[in-house]
Amino acid sequence: MPHQPLPTIDPKKLPKHVGVIMDGNGRWAKARGLPRTAGHEAGEDALVDTVDGALEIGLKYLTVYAFSTENWRRPPDEVRFLMNYNRELLTRRRDEFNEKGVRIRFIGRRNDRKLPRSVVRMAEEAEDLTVKNKKLNLTIALNYGGWAEVVDAVKQLPPKGKIDEKAIRSRLYAPELPDPDLIVRTSGEKRISNFLLWQGAYAELLFTDVLWPDFRRDDLFAAIAEYQRRSRRFGAVD
Repeated sequence: MPHQPLPTIDPKKLPKHVGVIMDGNGRWAKARGLPRTAGHEAGEDALVDTVDGALEIGLKYLTVYAFSTENWRRPPDEVRFLMNYNRELLTRRRDEFNEKGVRIRFIGRRNDRKLPRSVVRMAEEAEDLTVKNKKLNLTIALNYGGWAEVVDAVKQLPPKGKIDEKAIRSRLYAPELPDPDLIVRTSGEKRISNFLLWQGAYAELLFTDVLWPDFRRDDLFAAIAEYQRRSRRFGAVD
């Protein structure tokens, strides 16, 4: 039976862009006596259902945090698994997402020597395949960090050029993306962990106790319903 959007969602007041920090895979696996990698594998169903939910309600931009610049500090076996997993996920899902009208793009440090070239190649193939799709823009933050993004943008500034917000913003990884209106973090942790620091300056933050492998479109709908109950003032007053 298909899921239905929560009745409290106003389709005329949808956030344009939602960011998701997919957290809790390790705890999900540990609670079941499984290796951490099992939690990452289970997270694939959460991602697919969240994407389907975004399509269902007409959300235009969804950005998910897949692997941070700090995640290289994890045990080597887990890092290797995550690199292989991301490559295999693209192989399994890119055609499916393409058929659904999803545009896939990646943000992060692609030229990092630690990032396997096979992963970069698969990412770029997925981008090329889906570049004309317009139903949903799915951005995957891979080898991404907000600090790194700002540093990389500043490095591109001309030596004697004007330095202002517009100059930096235009040199971010995907400057054409709208700023996120809502950032959701799963697992109960209450921090943004270097995710979209520049773009998320005025995003509404929502923290849910749901572990990422258990997250589904109804959880996305609940987060959006909460977003719609809030008042966004951007430094002004009502």
